[in-house]
Amino acid sequence: MKPSPSAAVLVGAVLSLAAITGCSAANEHAEHPGATYAAEQATDPPAGTAAVAAPGGCPTAASLPLPKDFPENLPVPDGAVVTSVEHRTGGRLVVDTVVRGGFDTTLAFLHKRLPKAGYIPKEGEVERDDAESNFSSTTVQGRWSLRKMSDCEEGVYLTYLTSAVS
Repeated sequence: MKPSPSAAVLVGAVLSLAAITGCSAANEHAEHPGATYAAEQATDPPAGTAAVAAPGGCPTAASLPLPKDFPENLPVPDGAVVTSVEHRTGGRLVVDTVVRGGFDTTLAFLHKRLPKAGYIPKEGEVERDDAESNFSSTTVQGRWSLRKMSDCEEGVYLTYLTSAVS
């Protein structure tokens, strides 16, 4: 079956957006982010390990541990459930979490706590159920994204993408 022209345009737009942001199109806006662990991280859980979600979408398993290379002073909301960790090329680290405090509360946490921890926000935007911002410190550069969950009451996906400053 030949794809319709509108489908081709949509695919092109998604791929272009992924190229611009430097993120995977499959992971950036996934309803339930996947889990990947690099084999060289011997103390981290094995590949394919992820927190389990209930049929409603809220995590039901215990949080995965933050990886040892997650920036020590980067604030994470209390009660955040780490659902996946991915080590990417270039020393980039992606940590997906689910926070049950609600979109506005989590957004206020990020706006308040990151600057207090020495992270300077830049190039951010807030929409109705979606927000993101770049940030940097003297040792870390990164981006957080926040997306309201439709299938978990007061749940939001909070993703951190970090790398060392070169």
